[in-house]
Amino acid sequence: MAQFLMYFVQNLMTKSMRYMKRNLKILVLAVLMAATSCSFTTKKFDDPNKDKLLIDLITYVLSQGHYDAKEINDDFSEKVYKHYIASLDPSKRFFYKEDIEEFEKYKLLIDDEINNKELNFFDLTYSKLEKRNEEAKRLYTEILAEPFDFSKEEDFVADGDDLDYVTSKSELKERWRKQLKFSTLINYYDLKEDEKNKKENDPDYTMKSDEELEKKARETTRNSLSEYFDLTDDLERKDYFSVFINAVVEEFDPHTYYFAPRDKDRFDIQMSGKIEGIGARLQKKNDDITIMDVISGGPAWKSEELDAGDVILKVKQENENEPVNISGMRLDDAVDLIKGPKGSKVTLTVRKKLLGNIEQVTLTRDLVELEETYAKTAMVDKDGKHYGIINLPKFYFDMEDYNSRNAASDMRKDIIEL
Repeated sequence: MAQFLMYFVQNLMTKSMRYMKRNLKILVLAVLMAATSCSFTTKKFDDPNKDKLLIDLITYVLSQGHYDAKEINDDFSEKVYKHYIASLDPSKRFFYKEDIEEFEKYKLLIDDEINNKELNFFDLTYSKLEKRNEEAKRLYTEILAEPFDFSKEEDFVADGDDLDYVTSKSELKERWRKQLKFSTLINYYDLKEDEKNKKENDPDYTMKSDEELEKKARETTRNSLSEYFDLTDDLERKDYFSVFINAVVEEFDPHTYYFAPRDKDRFDIQMSGKIEGIGARLQKKNDDITIMDVISGGPAWKSEELDAGDVILKVKQENENEPVNISGMRLDDAVDLIKGPKGSKVTLTVRKKLLGNIEQVTLTRDLVELEETYAKTAMVDKDGKHYGIINLPKFYFDMEDYNSRNAASDMRKDIIEL
């Protein structure tokens, strides 16, 4: 994955390029969107349907303000179609060939839909993907209920580009079976190696049987799939619509990108390394909103009342009488309730990990800095020489305050200090 690329110089160069690209994408679109309040305001955007309004606004601004505007025609439509479908099902484990044939009716009509503010193609793909997601959930549960035979030699094609779309449910099930067997085999190998290491360290250790390891490996695969589908179940129509919008805007050029409001918020946090909130990273496991990590120096850390593994059950704002139950809530929605302006108070009802007791914790939100964002220095002595090391994880700056901490000023300061 992108986050785990090479360390030191290669890590710095790769991550820097990535953040420069992402930054250019959002800046280009932000500038273009701002242009609607200047020279392009002769067009009125009054469609009550927000999705139609959004695509109308974005395509209009890009066609009028982009430095290399593309004509929205059949050729453009076909490229958007291929990009979008590949984004929805890159591994070809969801859509059937008949689905694709139904979609292909729109391959050369997306430009017409954009110009006419119609969303028939998107609505069709979205409803079909929802249906196929439910089918996939039933398939993986059914497949993982039975043990795999690792003595049987089989071929598995991992790259979706080398696969055709399936024509039947049995063919789809077989594709899922091979994928799940492959994933389980990797888990099985790791467990087997772990057992061997335990035996080497302790000759009296009784190794688990292959059957036990296979079962545990399947459980690990099942848990991974369960977490994946928990995440997809939380996705809403607007999330998939962002995928469609980006398939459109990226055809203008690869450095143009659309951020939905929440994506823009996340981008700003990543770029600035700052967030106003309680200073805790959260994750959703099953229906529980769980504290994954308490950030050093933040309100949660200073309170000494919250720990990793605690489950947040309810959230109450200081101006509210009753708390909001967040069990089963989308993670993004829960985060929106928990974070807030610096100086405001929030009361959390928490189930503690250690004893399972229920506690109420009131915190005053503050500006939390994510230290892993920023440049760091170190001095190293080797062979009688002094070496200064600067680790710059990524480029960073605050779009709301250009005078605040940023990568350029931090690097300048660190170089001078060294």
